[in-house]
Amino acid sequence: MSTHSDDGLLAEQLLRLTRRLHRAQKRQMEPIGITPGQARLLRVVSRYCLRDGAAPRMTDLARGLEVVPRAVTTLVDGLEQQGRVRRVPDPQNRRTVRIELTAAGRDTLDALRSARRDAVEDILAPLAADERKVLGGLLSTLVDGGPPPC
Repeated sequence: MSTHSDDGLLAEQLLRLTRRLHRAQKRQMEPIGITPGQARLLRVVSRYCLRDGAAPRMTDLARGLEVVPRAVTTLVDGLEQQGRVRRVPDPQNRRTVRIELTAAGRDTLDALRSARRDAVEDILAPLAADERKVLGGLLSTLVDGGPPPC
């Protein structure tokens, strides 16, 4: 049985770990030349394309990022200037714009995945393999509400 002070300590530890992970990822992203917001947008574009087989609209991205559409416009503008995404007309509705990843955008996603793995490895370095497995199971239970998939 846990006490309120135990739960408070756990909450503080989770927050500190989250901040540490964000800082580590940000350090890993700097050489790539991308902001955390831009990285999130690239991941959402990629997931949307994989899931739906079509490039997302700006409104889809705003919903996926849980931000206002104007914020998406700013992120897309920056990534477009860097050559990582491009705006393309929707073949079904010329007034609608869709956002596609470019080859540079896909390369950036690969670099981001590598940076994320490196950041996590730095943080998990003190844990043995069996401890990592236990931690993974506990985190899956908290995040997904159930055990991790096989």
